[in-house]
Amino acid sequence: MAESLLTGEAPHGTAPGASASGRAGDALRAYRMVAGMWIRSTMTYRASFALTLVTSFCVTFFDFVVILLMFGQVRGLGGFSFAEVAFLYGTTGTAFGIADLTLGSLQRMGRRIRDGSLDVFLLRPAPLLAQVAADKFALRRLGRVLQGLMVLVWSLVLLRGEVAWSWTKVLMVPGMVVCGAVIFMAVMVLGASTIFWLQDAAEVTNSFTYGGNTLLQYPPTVFAQDLVKGVVYVVPLAFVNWLPALYVLGRPAPPGVPAWTAFAAPLVALACCGIAGLAWRAGVRSYRSTGS
Repeated sequence: MAESLLTGEAPHGTAPGASASGRAGDALRAYRMVAGMWIRSTMTYRASFALTLVTSFCVTFFDFVVILLMFGQVRGLGGFSFAEVAFLYGTTGTAFGIADLTLGSLQRMGRRIRDGSLDVFLLRPAPLLAQVAADKFALRRLGRVLQGLMVLVWSLVLLRGEVAWSWTKVLMVPGMVVCGAVIFMAVMVLGASTIFWLQDAAEVTNSFTYGGNTLLQYPPTVFAQDLVKGVVYVVPLAFVNWLPALYVLGRPAPPGVPAWTAFAAPLVALACCGIAGLAWRAGVRSYRSTGS
């Protein structure tokens, strides 16, 4: 699923009839080469990298500190225990961290379009999306992934005696992280695509990515039902962790949402990739260089 996001369009020099697997291979090779260059540059200064990694870890951990302080005063939140809320936090935090590490550089799309630097990427014989996503690859974002993963593992330890585990539920946990990361990446690509027309919509995109990550850290029961239905049927962020997590925790689906939606995350992620890919291609075709 993630490969289809990176292809975006056939690279210059690629035969028009090239297979989808061939285009995906070209995109992944281009992404790996560009990202590897920036990683090697980062690791040249190992002490600086270690400091920025620890800083990234600590800054994101403050979000979880808020939850810790909250549960220092209450025993539950919306009917959810601390372990259950930590599980929600860990799943969405890890999924968003992977997406941010992989495609976080797309936040610079607006600046590249305004200053004309995007034209440089268009001249290279490689898929545009793969180049833009890998450029200035920030390995320090790994701190967000590690922090979310740490909370997720801790929550699973706490939930050992609270959840009736089965193989389906066990497999659901890594599936949530993978599908959630793909959904977040699709939203990032979709947001970057709108910049071809709006020139600067970074804050709008951030409201669905960073804002969506914060929203999903808390139980759906503390929000209005209209908002819950909105993140199920309009912007399907609920499939990142809310709906699968309710199944894992043995809780009913929100009113008006079918129980089978807990298993629909892979299909939703695939659909999001398709929509994001179409939007990106349309944006690239409409691009007329600086000032358009």
